[in-house]
Amino acid sequence: MLTCCTLTMMRTTMTQSKPVYAIGVDVGGTKVATGLVDTNGTVFDLTTFPTPPSTQMIAAIAEKVALLKASAVARGGEVRAIGMGTAGLVDATRGIVLFASDSLKGWGGTDVSTGLGGLTGLPVLVENDVKALAAGESQFGAGRGFPRGLYVAIGTGIGGAIIADGQVEHGANWSAGEIGHSLVDYRGERPCTCGMNGHLEAYTAGPAMARRYCERKGLPPDNNLRPVAEAARAGDPDAIEAIREGAHILGLALNGAANFVDPDVLVIGGGVPEIGDLWWKPFEAALRSGRMSPPLNVPVRHAELGTSAVMIGAAYLALRRENAR
Repeated sequence: MLTCCTLTMMRTTMTQSKPVYAIGVDVGGTKVATGLVDTNGTVFDLTTFPTPPSTQMIAAIAEKVALLKASAVARGGEVRAIGMGTAGLVDATRGIVLFASDSLKGWGGTDVSTGLGGLTGLPVLVENDVKALAAGESQFGAGRGFPRGLYVAIGTGIGGAIIADGQVEHGANWSAGEIGHSLVDYRGERPCTCGMNGHLEAYTAGPAMARRYCERKGLPPDNNLRPVAEAARAGDPDAIEAIREGAHILGLALNGAANFVDPDVLVIGGGVPEIGDLWWKPFEAALRSGRMSPPLNVPVRHAELGTSAVMIGAAYLALRRENAR
């Protein structure tokens, strides 16, 4: 005979056995990626498309969400939420992009949570992309087992985030960890994408190193680092020096950051570190310089989740929020 308690347990077991997903979204300056992400951080049905104009962004993402919801049902599961990681300064409580650089013109001020939630019928969590990356790496990747981590992504820009006891630190104005816009040159000789001069990003991001190479060669400015990396591997001394200089400056900056954050681990991600030893060796030499204990002793880990890290982290945060309700 089935008791009420037994029936309740059966229903609970059946519910728990049904696959649960969040839809992860990664909004960048050149492309948007979407996919189904399960509770183990595995991505299914990954798709990418060119970043649309900001006025069309939410509608374009909503179309992908509809397809992914259908895919989840076909897999016998359900979508509980949407998690988005986006470039820019984000109010994660309200789901609003407060500021975005010129790579996402018009995106600043967008109420993503209300707009995307209204079109899809799903709760939407919005987070800064590097903070989402950090959450993913902390839970499923290189930061596992470290209570306090400093996460830095080096690509077309420089982003940073701090994770403490599994929680993303946001700060009073949502910018905690944003090391890319710290001042490294008081003379301000190089312009930053934020509109200021002399910031770390203007010296150490991929486009900054590419432009530095062009300066050394007497060539017109070019933001593409890939041919510079290829030239460095072929032995071009100007390419080697442009990469070394950027890596060295970043290492010195993170030497200081390690002192005031004092993390258990430093996780490095983004496309620029994929250059290899030409970048890593001068970076680590600068990071370990001096006598202060934190930069000398902090373990350095290469991010493990690759190009899906932002999606995985945003989806994880969205599911965690829904489970807490």
